[in-house]
Amino acid sequence: MQLTINGQTHPVPDGWEQEPLLWLLRETAGLVGTRFGCGAGLCGACTVLVDGEAARACLLTAQALQGRTITTIEGLSPPGAELHPVQQAWVAHNVPQCGYCQSGQIMGAVALLRATPQPSDAQIDAAMAGHLCRCGTQRRVRAAIHHAAGQSTGTPS
Repeated sequence: MQLTINGQTHPVPDGWEQEPLLWLLRETAGLVGTRFGCGAGLCGACTVLVDGEAARACLLTAQALQGRTITTIEGLSPPGAELHPVQQAWVAHNVPQCGYCQSGQIMGAVALLRATPQPSDAQIDAAMAGHLCRCGTQRRVRAAIHHAAGQSTGTPS
C-alpha cells in the first residue's frame, strides 16, 4: 500500500494500514509539522489537506486515504522556495506565539481560501473555529487570512 503525500509516493509499512495518518506522517514519513493535539479531531492541530480540503489527520487511517492526495505543512512550498502566501501572511502579521497549533491553522486557512477566495470575517471565524489556540491570536489569524486573500486564491504553489 502507498499514499501520495506532498506529491511523492510513500509506502505504508505492513501493519500501519489502520493507524491514524498523523502517526504515519510523523513516524514513518518523517513529516513532523503535523502536530498531535487532542487525538479526537477537536483541536485542529493535526489538520492536513486531503484532495485540497481540510481534514484531521488523527481521525483518518492510511487505508481510508488510498488514491487520495495528502498535503501537509511541509508540502505547501518546496524546500528552498518562497513560503506559501498564507505562510507569508502569518509571518507578516506575527500570528504565532507558542506556535504549536500554527501548522494546523495554516492548513485550515489554505483550505478556506481555496473554497472562498475572498472570505468575510464571519466566514473566517466559522472556518477557523475548530482550530484551538490558547495564545489568543485569533484576531491576527483573521488579519493574516485577509492579507493572504489579497495575494492569492490560497492554492498551493
